[in-house]
Amino acid sequence: MATAPLLRLVLLVSCIGSSMAVLFSSLPNTLTVTSSPAAGQVLHAGVDQIKVSWKLNQSTPASADSGYKKVKVLLCYDPVSQADRGWRKTDDHLKKDKTCQFKVTTQPYSSGGGSFVYTVERSIPTGTYFVRAYALDSGDTEVAYGQTTNAAKTTNLFDVVGITGRHASLDIAAGCFSAFSILALVFFFVVEKRKAKK
Repeated sequence: MATAPLLRLVLLVSCIGSSMAVLFSSLPNTLTVTSSPAAGQVLHAGVDQIKVSWKLNQSTPASADSGYKKVKVLLCYDPVSQADRGWRKTDDHLKKDKTCQFKVTTQPYSSGGGSFVYTVERSIPTGTYFVRAYALDSGDTEVAYGQTTNAAKTTNLFDVVGITGRHASLDIAAGCFSAFSILALVFFFVVEKRKAKK
């Protein structure tokens, strides 16, 4: 008998917790987001820059953004870059979603829109990407979004070539040091042989 009230309490808490979860499918697409890379353009991590701009959709009533306090901009994987990679998996529950793992910026929201120039970080892995922006309320909860691609995530995609850890200059330096070490070894071997003969 005592377990019935406890069970009701557990169910109530779980219902409240699940109702507070933000689902991507529940967010309105009220932001127009653009980025500087052309479709198919290749950017290099640690070198190239992306200019991102956002504003309220023209079709959205001006009062719709009254609760928007911040804009959070993220770099997101396209479906091809997510294939067979569970750690990049898309999930409707935003706390579990791994589509957008790389923060570009968080800015105060302005009804006139905003922009930011982002240098692609050296830690960004090779892949195909798009940009998404979330409008946040005063509690930093996502309340709306916009992205540079369509709903199927097939348009306006760009590629990033990540840093592999090997560069031509590094290979040249390694070759020079290898050659120097061999020459030094031969030199000291000849010197030791001459000393032994004397």
